[in-house]
Amino acid sequence: MNWTLYVLTYLVGIAAGFLNVVAGGGSMLTLPLLTFLGLGIGVANGTNRVAILLQNIVATKQFKREKVNVLRKALTLAIPATLGAIVGTLIVVQIDRNMLQKIVGVLLLAMAAFMISKPGIWEKGLKSGNKNKWFSYLIFFAIGIYGGFIQAGVSFFFIAALVLVEGLDLIKTSAAKVTIIAIYTVASLAIFVASGKVDWIIGFVLAAGNMTGAVLGTKFTILKGAKWIKYIVFVAIIAGAVKFLIF
Repeated sequence: MNWTLYVLTYLVGIAAGFLNVVAGGGSMLTLPLLTFLGLGIGVANGTNRVAILLQNIVATKQFKREKVNVLRKALTLAIPATLGAIVGTLIVVQIDRNMLQKIVGVLLLAMAAFMISKPGIWEKGLKSGNKNKWFSYLIFFAIGIYGGFIQAGVSFFFIAALVLVEGLDLIKTSAAKVTIIAIYTVASLAIFVASGKVDWIIGFVLAAGNMTGAVLGTKFTILKGAKWIKYIVFVAIIAGAVKFLIF
């Protein structure tokens, strides 16, 4: 592969890593890039997990360094999400992928509408939170299935669950989200590796960019606070909805 394409991969990785930490939807940049580079959709999906894993490990460490510590809650919620991711990665693709993407697009539009109608919740979190831990586990298991199956846009659903179900504000949500995704990505990546669906050279180049973006995204999240993050999340959700519904 021409060196300019490696540079392009790294630069797209920076943008994706930043977006993934601050809001979500970075895979909507990286998956088209990987297919453009000639990878089949299965290999692109697996290769992308290398960057996702390393990016979120870096982001988790950065948030901990910045004293945003939600590790205990994230580890608890990562268990059902990981089980879901394993199911999603192994699932026999009997689901109409196009139909699933349309449903996701509609759900994202509904999420955007809710953000407009209840803006304060997204900045400060839902104070009461959810008291039924099994309901939370079910929600995170379901999100894990989607993440294991597609990955693109999964951060938006984790954000919604962490804010509306767990009652976290957007900064703590960002910290918990990256930890949960890092943990469940280990399981889904292992399955892709066992299936021989990872291009390691491109994966590590992309990961270098994603990790750089993750550091920048963490610093931006801490510096700008929940209000700025809310706006970026909203724009990213709208962009994700358009992508899933139209393209």
